[in-house]
Amino acid sequence: MNHLATERPLSAPAFDVAGIRAQFPILERQVHGRPLIYFDNAATSQTPLAVIDTFRDYFCRYNANIHRGLHTLADEATAAYEATRETVRNFLNAADRREIVFTRGTTEAINLVANSWGRANLKAGDEVLVSLLEHHSNIVPWQLLAAQLGIKVRVIPVDERGVLDLDAYRALFTERTRLVAVNHVSNAFGTINPVREMATIAHEHGALILVDGAQAVPHQRVDVRAIEADFYAFSGHKVYGPTGAGALYARAELLEAMPPWQGGGEMIKSVSFDVPTTFADIPHKFEAGTPAIAEVIALGVALDWVRGVGLERIGAWEATLLERATMAVSRIDGLRILGTAPDKAGVLSFVVDGAHSQDIALLIDQLGVAIRTGNHCAQPLLAHFGVTATCRASFAAYNTLEEVDAFVDALERVIGMVR
Repeated sequence: MNHLATERPLSAPAFDVAGIRAQFPILERQVHGRPLIYFDNAATSQTPLAVIDTFRDYFCRYNANIHRGLHTLADEATAAYEATRETVRNFLNAADRREIVFTRGTTEAINLVANSWGRANLKAGDEVLVSLLEHHSNIVPWQLLAAQLGIKVRVIPVDERGVLDLDAYRALFTERTRLVAVNHVSNAFGTINPVREMATIAHEHGALILVDGAQAVPHQRVDVRAIEADFYAFSGHKVYGPTGAGALYARAELLEAMPPWQGGGEMIKSVSFDVPTTFADIPHKFEAGTPAIAEVIALGVALDWVRGVGLERIGAWEATLLERATMAVSRIDGLRILGTAPDKAGVLSFVVDGAHSQDIALLIDQLGVAIRTGNHCAQPLLAHFGVTATCRASFAAYNTLEEVDAFVDALERVIGMVR
C-alpha cells in the first residue's frame, strides 16, 4: 500500500464515510460547544456500536470465567473467547490458531517475547537491532535485557525523511545478531517500513524478526506469513477495539520452545510440590490467570468490523485525508512536517516556528479539535530531528475531508494567536 501524499489525485475514492460515522456515537458529541473533530487515532481509535454492544451482551447474557467451567455460561464465554483467536489468526493469516497469544496489547506482547524468548536465547555479547523509529515499548524491554544480560542494542538509522537506511541496516549485522525488532508503521511519523525485505535480510543472517504492528493493522492488510515475521504484535484499541486486549503472533515452533513468562492458573497442566510442574500447551502456556474476557471477545468483533468495511478501502480513504491535510498545512508559513517518507500511513506530525506544540494542542482543543502533542513515546527519534515534541494529527475511517479543512482553519487561527 503506497500512500504517496504528493502524487495522489485530489479526487476522493468512493467511500460511505457518513454511514461509517453513524456507527460511532462519540462523534455526535460537542467539545467546548463545537462538533468534535477527533484526529488522535494513532493513540486510540474510537469504537463502533457493534463493539460497544458486545460488552452489554457479554455482561447481560454470559458473563463467566472461561475454560474451567462446565456450566452453560462458561461454555458460551469460552466459545466466544476462542472464536476471537480464530478471528485474529484469519486476520493475520497465521497458519495455526495456536500461534495467537492474547495479551493486554503490543507493549505486553513485546515484553513477553523479551522475557521469554529473550532470556532463554540471548547471552552477553549478543545483539538486538532496533530502529530509530521505534516506540519506547520496542526499545526499553531490550535495554532492560541489555542491563541484565549484557546484550547489545544497536540502532538502525533513518534519513532526513524518516525512512530507514537499509544499507546501514545490512551493515549492522554481525555473527552475534540474534533479533531485529522494528515497527511496521511509525507511530510518530507514519513511515511504513519494508518489513518483508527486512525479514529476508534478518533470516539470511540467521536472526529472527519481531514486528510491532500496532500502527499497521488499522490501515492495511497484514499477512504474517507473506512478510515472514517470526513475531508480530498489535493492540485492539488502535483498530476500533477496546483497550486492554491485543495479541502476539509467533511461529508455533518458537512458542513451543519458549518458557512461560508468568505463572498462575490456566497456564499449567499439573502443579505439585513433589514433582516438577508441567505447563499447558501453546498458546495457553502464555496466558496465565483470568484474561480480559469481554475485551478479547470485543476485539474479535472490531476486527470483523474492519474487514467488513475493507482494509484497502480504509487505507485509500485515509490516504486521501492525509494528502489533503499535507498539502494544506504545507502552505502555512513556519510549519515544518516531520516524516516525509514516500510510503506513509495517515499520520501528520509537525512543528511550528515560534510556537510550543502543547500550546497549539490546548488551544485547538478549544475549537473542538483533538490532536496529540508530545514526544509520542519516541524520544530518540525526535531528539535526532532536534525537537522535543511535535503536534500529530492522525486519521481513521470515520474522518472526513470537511474535518480536515476545519482542522487546518483552526490550526491557522491558533498559530496566529500563539506567535
